[in-house]
Amino acid sequence: MKRIISILTLLLTINCFSQSEDKAVRETLNKYLEGSSYSDQELIQEAFYENADLFLSREGQELWVLTPKEYAALFEKRPKGKFNGRETTILNIDINHNIATAKAEIWIESTSMKFIDLFLLKRLSGQWKIISKAATLLPEKG
Repeated sequence: MKRIISILTLLLTINCFSQSEDKAVRETLNKYLEGSSYSDQELIQEAFYENADLFLSREGQELWVLTPKEYAALFEKRPKGKFNGRETTILNIDINHNIATAKAEIWIESTSMKFIDLFLLKRLSGQWKIISKAATLLPEKG
């Protein structure tokens, strides 16, 4: 009986830790997602490790690499706090000890553009930070 109680206690502890880590990763992702949806440069930068790389693409350039600061600056001419049309959804999160991967979808209705963002996160000094992000623009369905 003691063994069963010990096993159940261990499983509950692991589950609670897992839920709190998932919540912490989501909070970091939401800083980026909300920051980019509401043109909040500080919130965007807060989600990233300072030396993170963002791998993006744009017309005429197969790979466009930015720092978090450079990426956040793309939102500087938009009114901070006003929704800019970027609808976001976290599709999945996978956590392994102090690293995690995540996938999100970004939909911009005004331009009918859909992006998929892939994130690599790491727990640094007790906080989850995005250390790398890659994005792709999905082709239009037609």
